[in-house]
Amino acid sequence: MDKQIKPLTLFHTDGCHLCELAEAQLVSLKLPFEMVDICDDETLAEQYGIRIPVLMNNHNQQELGWPFEPQDIEDFIGA
Repeated sequence: MDKQIKPLTLFHTDGCHLCELAEAQLVSLKLPFEMVDICDDETLAEQYGIRIPVLMNNHNQQELGWPFEPQDIEDFIGA
C-alpha cells in the first residue's frame, strides 16, 4: 500500500473548538490534509500544547499558527 504524505498536517486535539474551526477552513478550501492529535505523542504535546491548532506545510516544514483565515492558508501554501 502506498502511504503518500499529504501536503498539510493539522496539529490538533479532541475537544479543541479552535481546532474544529481550522479543520472546517481546510475542508472548505478542499485541501488535502492529515490531522495529528498531539495527545498521542508526548513530544508533540510539549511542542504544540498551548499553540494548537497549528498547520504545517510538509513540503518545507513551515508552520502557520492560529489564528488564521482561509486567505491566510492560501497565502501560506502559495495557492
